[in-house]
Amino acid sequence: MSAIYNFSAGPATLPTEVLQQAKDEMLDWNGSGMCVMEMSHRGKEFVSIAEQAEADLRELMSISNDYAVLFLQGGASSQFAMVPLNLLNGKSSAAYTNTGQWSKKAIAEAKRYCDVNVVANSEAENFSTIPDESSWADFKDAAYLHYTPNETIGGLEFASIPETGGIPLVADMSSTILSKPIDISRFGIIYAGAQKNIGPAGITVVIAKKDLIGNACKETPAMLNYQTQLKGGSMYNTPPTYSWYIAGLVFQWLKKQGGLSGMAEINQRKAGKLYDAIDQSSFYNNPVDKRYRSLMNVPFTLANADLDATFLSMASERGLKTLKGHRSVGGMRASIYNAMPEAGVDALINFMEDFEKEKA
Repeated sequence: MSAIYNFSAGPATLPTEVLQQAKDEMLDWNGSGMCVMEMSHRGKEFVSIAEQAEADLRELMSISNDYAVLFLQGGASSQFAMVPLNLLNGKSSAAYTNTGQWSKKAIAEAKRYCDVNVVANSEAENFSTIPDESSWADFKDAAYLHYTPNETIGGLEFASIPETGGIPLVADMSSTILSKPIDISRFGIIYAGAQKNIGPAGITVVIAKKDLIGNACKETPAMLNYQTQLKGGSMYNTPPTYSWYIAGLVFQWLKKQGGLSGMAEINQRKAGKLYDAIDQSSFYNNPVDKRYRSLMNVPFTLANADLDATFLSMASERGLKTLKGHRSVGGMRASIYNAMPEAGVDALINFMEDFEKEKA
């Protein structure tokens, strides 16, 4: 079978090196005679895998001992509820920014538990920009501020970390985690579903400041209580062991790429090439404010939407897969996460140029 480039927004492409290692270890991990899927999550073999994965993630992201690192189930969508349940701590309101579809989902869930103060909202601009922080509503009485640094669907990314005046900052980093270095100390909670930049679907990484853990609402189910999960070492129940194992392999792969600084250089170069190709053409368009264009998700439209189906069909024939934009946006979307090789972006650009010459 010929190689393809998978531009899916998630579950997304994984590093070939990681997949090859998983294949080699499928029937016998490290001489144990077992596949990782068969191991007891409390056995010494898997415990060593889990501990190494956490150590590698802490090294990659420079996570201090002031923070807990949890490997949980339920995806980022479960965190939409876990965050207010664990962080309200007697307060009645929380602050949220509304910059895309995932922000909207987080807001809707939080409204089940508290009053939501939407301090910044770009829905009127079709989520094509981010309001300047000087225009944000006051949120000094909020239990926390929640934002989505990168909106997968709209291809919108914050250019900087919001200032909170000491209020805990919560970030849904599902589609931007590990793409570049960040200052962990600026955050109270970071959470991320795995299926974009970490590994296969099934596991969610939560990085939580320890002093925020232990004050959950009394109605909080045990599985949704950060304290329960921390005390149980992310093993209060049987965790998604194989997803955890693959995530660990991805962390090791990232270290070989030069860590997050190395990945940031590659990601800037990949995205820069693709945006340049779009901007230099009258046939393609990206609707996002250039100050806030995503490094990970690049949506674009064709000058003639009647050609969308033809574009997708011909791209697929060239081995360029899953480029169809989200149904709420339309057009195309190229998700170019860490594991997308630069050669894949080059192949897409070459195809776009050829398609324009033929169809414009």
